[in-house]
Amino acid sequence: MRRRLIQSTLAVVLVVIAVFGVSLVIVETRTITSSAQDRIESEALRLVGSVEADVLERKPIDAQALAEQLDAGRYARITVPGRPAVEVGERIPDSVIRGTAKGEQGETVVVEASRSTVTKEVGRTLAVVGAVALLAVVAAVLLAVRQANRLASPLTDLAETAERLGSGDPRPRHKRYGVPELDRVADVLDSSAERIARMLTAERRLAADASHQLRTPLTALSMRLEEITVTEDLATVRDEASIALTQVERLTDVVERLLTNSRDPRTGSAVPFDLDEVVKQQVEEWRPAYRSAGRAIVRSGKTGIRAVATPGAVSQVLATLVENALMHGGGTVALRTRVIGNQAVLEVTDEGPGVPPDLGNRIFERAISGRNSTGIGLAVARDLAEADGGRLELLQTQPPVFALFLSRTAPDRPEPEETVR
Repeated sequence: MRRRLIQSTLAVVLVVIAVFGVSLVIVETRTITSSAQDRIESEALRLVGSVEADVLERKPIDAQALAEQLDAGRYARITVPGRPAVEVGERIPDSVIRGTAKGEQGETVVVEASRSTVTKEVGRTLAVVGAVALLAVVAAVLLAVRQANRLASPLTDLAETAERLGSGDPRPRHKRYGVPELDRVADVLDSSAERIARMLTAERRLAADASHQLRTPLTALSMRLEEITVTEDLATVRDEASIALTQVERLTDVVERLLTNSRDPRTGSAVPFDLDEVVKQQVEEWRPAYRSAGRAIVRSGKTGIRAVATPGAVSQVLATLVENALMHGGGTVALRTRVIGNQAVLEVTDEGPGVPPDLGNRIFERAISGRNSTGIGLAVARDLAEADGGRLELLQTQPPVFALFLSRTAPDRPEPEETVR
């Protein structure tokens, strides 16, 4: 590309020089020749005036005086009727420029000058024009090289940026070149890089969320299947299989929810549901794991609360809180439901050391963990809660109290008293 830009610029300059240079040379040659001819004729008129004065006074032609009036290198021939011709200067053997003047008494003066003087002056003019043309060519080459670099270097950068995008490096460069068309291409590439970066981030986030969120239901399902394999009681098999099917449905809901959030985290499918059912299901699901760990999980608070959210998402949030309490907490884990105004509140607390004070609500940020875990679960749980218009908060650090706030529907019967189970 650089070579083509240089060649095209140089070709344009050469055409301009050829057109205007040749025209200038022709005009200057004619001007120089005409000027030389005018000088010769002026000298001839000057000499004929002197000769005419001598003729009127009947004096002889003074060749010496006429020679003083001629420029160096000139030759003059004076012819007066009835007198011999007078020559001033030496004859010029080569091509000449001739000027002739006649007096009123019939005098004729012919002045000649060598055409080589005109040729030399034309040559000097040609040399000047050639030097100017050469400078113009050099300046054009330098300008063409500069312009080619200005255009070719950005194109090389843009090609490297496109190659980086293709190789999986989506970092935008935010580099501009002062050329509107190239800057437009750079804008498009930077926008594409940002979109690709967002897509890659979403894909990585989906993979991390899926691996974290599917681990718990898969573990619970595995435990149920193990119970089925070791028991011979048909009723027990039937119960465990029913619970396993419920967990499979929950697992399917988790996958669908993760896919939905990956496309648009603001998209929810909130519906009115019985909060007791979700709490009961989670308590039954986690009770074997807590029993194995020598701990207990209990529920208390108001019953009959109907909240507005996605039941599967609420189950996933609650499962995350209960699992964190099992992994990082201690003692009995309590699930308590209560009502504040038009909101249903589900609290999860345990008797463990709690959340380090220096973390606080940063515990919901990704990759933030106080117990060397992945730091993903609580971040995903908060996203799930907010997708349905709810919120997940840490009300107390020691002992830890996590609260899930959900919108609730108006009760269609009197609310029962709090119970503990």
